[in-house]
Amino acid sequence: MRYIDEEAIEKIALGAAVLGTGGGGDPYIGKLIAKEAIRKYGPVVLISLEELRDNQIVVPISGMGAPSVTIEKIPSEIEFTAPLDKFEEVIGKKVDVVMPIEIGGINSLFPIIAAAKKGLPLLDADAMGRAFPEAQMVTFHLDGLESSPVTMSDEKGNVVVLYPKDGVWHERLARVITIEMGGSASVCDYGLLGKEVKSSAIPGTLTLAETIGGYLLDNKGKERQGINKMLEELKGYQLFEAKVTDIERRLVGGFTRGKAIFEGIRNEQGRSFSIDFQNEHLVAKEGEHLLCSTPDLIAVLDAETGFPITTERMKYGARVVVVAFPCHSKWRTKKGIETVGPYYFGYDFEYQPVEELQKERV
Repeated sequence: MRYIDEEAIEKIALGAAVLGTGGGGDPYIGKLIAKEAIRKYGPVVLISLEELRDNQIVVPISGMGAPSVTIEKIPSEIEFTAPLDKFEEVIGKKVDVVMPIEIGGINSLFPIIAAAKKGLPLLDADAMGRAFPEAQMVTFHLDGLESSPVTMSDEKGNVVVLYPKDGVWHERLARVITIEMGGSASVCDYGLLGKEVKSSAIPGTLTLAETIGGYLLDNKGKERQGINKMLEELKGYQLFEAKVTDIERRLVGGFTRGKAIFEGIRNEQGRSFSIDFQNEHLVAKEGEHLLCSTPDLIAVLDAETGFPITTERMKYGARVVVVAFPCHSKWRTKKGIETVGPYYFGYDFEYQPVEELQKERV
């Protein structure tokens, strides 16, 4: 057990934006709200999976919608606890612990804000090890655990309760409601017992985000030192260094979808690259040659600071370093690939681990 304070939030926000692969909501906005919550309500207790008791009720709380929406439609304080209050009302019990559903952008900070306001401990784990765009793309779904009941809220005070039959229907129904709520909403789902969470969640991911954020903050502007430390920690690879020459971004079906085009710089001059995204980065290519694909992680970093750039913040002319990391082993199972692999997102090629693709480049 330890406490999350304002300094930890600064690091978590940065590290989570790296692990969030461009998605999970805007970390800057989430960081400001989380710091204010700590100042107002006090530090948050962070517990490990080992400290979690089997009979405790654990509930993730997160934001749903297109990341580009949150830049203009900033969440209100009511959104961070309203779905949690309704969840407790629905099950007739108090929630013991909250957790992030994913590690990415604002969604790593959502539960910190809720934990501070409600005086609850926060679990150092999540159900993705990164960020994914759809609600069923969690380890809980892979392990056959129920997402129902699902509670949702918006900034106006509207609260909705859903009883989807599985994670796929959770995504379909909740996405439509999110669109009607203005493109973003807060959600509680997969309320589980501690023993279920311990068998399914990915451990230590908030601490990992804090560690990565620390590398970047402590080595800001120091010629790749922070990036190199991060790559070593995550067993990652530098895919390319380039500048953004074109970016297409649109809001479709409650997601931010698009494509970024890059021209190589420094040692990569004369080469062309691209990244496709749906909230999160999905596929990186050099021309038509695959460099990395979902479920492995692709992160776009500012070439000068090493700080991550989310899909909604990427701009023409930005000079970037694009890196990739292997995903958690649960996503490399048959069901994991069926759930989040290239075929699911409409690509006509099979998933290849990033380490195999990088061996081919050497």
